Amino acid sequence: MPLDLPGGPGGPGGSGVSDEERLRQLGYTQVLARHMSGFANFAVSFTIISVLSGCMTLYGFGMKTGGPAMLTWGWIGVGAMSLFVGLAMAEVCSSYPTSAGLYFWAHRMAPERSRAAWAWFTGWFNVLGQVAATAGIDFGAASFLNAYLDLQFGFAATPGHTIALFGAVLLLHAVLNTFGVRLVAFLNSVSVWWHLLGVLVIVGVLALVPGRHQSTSFVFTHFVNDTGWTSGLYVGLLSLLVAQYTFTGFDASAHMTEETNDAAVAGPRGIVRSIWVSWIAGFVLLAGLTYAIQDWDGTTATATGVPPAQIFLDALGPSGGKLLLLVVIAAQLFCGMASVTANSRMIYAFSRDGALPFSRVWHRINPQTRTPTNAVWLAAAGAFALGLPYLVNSTAYAAVTSIATIGLYLAYAAPTLLRLRKGDDFERGPWHLGRWSKPVGVVAIGWVAVITVLFMLPQTSPVTADTFNYAPVAVAAVLGFAGVWWLASARTWFLRPDHPRNATPLQDPAHASRASDLFRW
Repeated sequence: MPLDLPGGPGGPGGSGVSDEERLRQLGYTQVLARHMSGFANFAVSFTIISVLSGCMTLYGFGMKTGGPAMLTWGWIGVGAMSLFVGLAMAEVCSSYPTSAGLYFWAHRMAPERSRAAWAWFTGWFNVLGQVAATAGIDFGAASFLNAYLDLQFGFAATPGHTIALFGAVLLLHAVLNTFGVRLVAFLNSVSVWWHLLGVLVIVGVLALVPGRHQSTSFVFTHFVNDTGWTSGLYVGLLSLLVAQYTFTGFDASAHMTEETNDAAVAGPRGIVRSIWVSWIAGFVLLAGLTYAIQDWDGTTATATGVPPAQIFLDALGPSGGKLLLLVVIAAQLFCGMASVTANSRMIYAFSRDGALPFSRVWHRINPQTRTPTNAVWLAAAGAFALGLPYLVNSTAYAAVTSIATIGLYLAYAAPTLLRLRKGDDFERGPWHLGRWSKPVGVVAIGWVAVITVLFMLPQTSPVTADTFNYAPVAVAAVLGFAGVWWLASARTWFLRPDHPRNATPLQDPAHASRASDLFRW
């Protein structure tokens, strides 16, 4: 099972081909600065997965939908399934290491007559998922920050205050990605160690502090249904959102390959390593947090509005609890910063092919930093728009996380399905799965089909305007917009180099070639 063949001769991207030459073979001219190491590439995906973001912000949701038993076993099962998805993606990434990522892969592997359509819809799902992921991450950070400010300064955790903080966090991340590019790269590397050490500190302190600890039976078998639904199976399946939302964003390693050295190997490794390291760290964190619950009565950890914060306070008192809360907030800020980075690279690549409204604005490169700063601001603005329903919908955060999960995993599944259809005709890169490609791909596709349906379903009963899961509405709106645009116009010019629209010279000479040039083979 040759998962790691460093620069082997088996296909494109081998040791005899430089990163720039492989990119040229794929139809792109090197424009972005290629300065990332393999560790830095892994760091971006690991930071976006962020167990201190996903696990912590949805912990309260999980305690109501299945409780400790589903938080623990759900994490183990979903982590395994996510690894299958990541392995299948990593193999394709090795063959096509470009920031266009998933939609480019879909085009290269789809049947000739439907290539552009596969690329179009894959790209739109990827954009939706990434914008929603940024919204979910930074909204979670704003919620935890609001809890801290409430404890420290009495800044009440109201919807208005949380949305204001949400906007401020997004603004911070947009500014950093615009003016602090080198700082962002450094902080992404720091973030890996902050997350790992943060998990160890939190779990270690909670384990060692004197006081009550829950039993192992409670952590692994206690089931809770506080949703209003009567089916325990249905409620338990809903709880899988905690883990599945956390295991999103690892496609960032693919989107950063045009800035990564030895991209055909470092990109796939970044995808897979970010998943399994997060799998281990997240299990330790969830188990440690659940063991530390002091007095379980079905409503524990609600006083602050942020359940993990209440667990910290109950176990350590105000001073210790707030210190651990700051550890989590810092990790979430790291995560959101990296998410904006990866999101902007996807927007840049997709708009390079004219696939977004006002594309010429979003694919412009800042000549000083050689980064797509306009795309950074679009990513932040789109995320803010997705979070606004929280002002009128108390379950909006769960809906945003569902949108992120559905959008991203549909985009992950498309190239995986196409790779399965190609079979032995698929041209492997230096990192591949060998004979395991088919079984891994089949499991990955099956799992994505299950969660796509599951996370569109109602999460609480009765369903009211205040508890409505608007994930299906958001997905349908984006799919409808993309579908209408495709039928009305895009199918005649998207990724078609012979179309007059694609023959127009680009305004910015820094863009030596557009992505549609890659179809001139």
